[in-house]
Amino acid sequence: MEEDFIDLPGEDTVIAFLVEEEYHGVRIDKFLSRVQDDLSRNHIQKLIEEGKVLLEDKPVKANFKVKTGERVVLYIPQPKMAEIVPQDIPIDIIYEDKDIIVVNKQKGLVVHPAAGHESGTLVNALLYHCKGELSGINGIMRPGIVHRIDRDTTGVIVACKNDKAHQCIADQLKVHSITRRYQAIVYHSFKEDSGRVDAPIGRHPIDRKKMAINYKNGKNAVTNYKVIENLGNQYAYIECSLETGRTHQIRVHMASIHHPLVGDTVYGPNKDPFHLEGQALHAGVLGFIHPTTKEYVEFTAPLPDYFMELLAKLRHKG
Repeated sequence: MEEDFIDLPGEDTVIAFLVEEEYHGVRIDKFLSRVQDDLSRNHIQKLIEEGKVLLEDKPVKANFKVKTGERVVLYIPQPKMAEIVPQDIPIDIIYEDKDIIVVNKQKGLVVHPAAGHESGTLVNALLYHCKGELSGINGIMRPGIVHRIDRDTTGVIVACKNDKAHQCIADQLKVHSITRRYQAIVYHSFKEDSGRVDAPIGRHPIDRKKMAINYKNGKNAVTNYKVIENLGNQYAYIECSLETGRTHQIRVHMASIHHPLVGDTVYGPNKDPFHLEGQALHAGVLGFIHPTTKEYVEFTAPLPDYFMELLAKLRHKG
């Protein structure tokens, strides 16, 4: 689908797409929102109005319907550093030194600015707290960020204050040597005590805003899980250990074995009986080799209140 990608400092990011048969007859704004899922449809429509979207080298209107084989070029303006401002947002700091800062992220907090979330993110909070001393390897929109967890996932996340620390932890992520254990509440009880899901994850072939098991175009993904407690027949409390770190990995893998996460209306039932704000998933443990001391360090975050309350409710119900 994606033909080429050009990203030059100070210039527009240019992404070109060839329209595949499945998108024949789809409005161009809808087409781009599916294939470029980190931009909202409203943002894409604004870019179309500004002449930042070309079809066969000519500007088009948002309601234009694309045809198979056509070439669509999207120009995304580079964000200005001034757009990311330090904000005094309360964060729960687990540990901090001159190289890293480890935070227990609250539910609903987006990790870094993106279209639709230009402020009020963890990065804004870190810029304020660390007085701008964050690594720059991941660009001006993601200073300090070496890995992410979803907006509605709570728990441990590490940010780096300098490029040396960032590269050290990024290298560990690349070889899957970092310890990452998550707690989750899922639908349906288990017969087995533990298991392993080894299935590649990539973009959903139809809904480009979702991930899916994708044997053709996906990347290797492995999740190990163990049952902490079956909560009657309808629910279970589990721990997941990641060998890889793909987008939505636990959510996709558990849904693929018919145990979607409670509260996850994207990969599970579209109605949440408990009215949670997103999936019941908590990053409980994060461990890695410290970039300066070269010793293994491990950090934990307690289960959040909503999670504990849901457990108590399901135990009583079961």
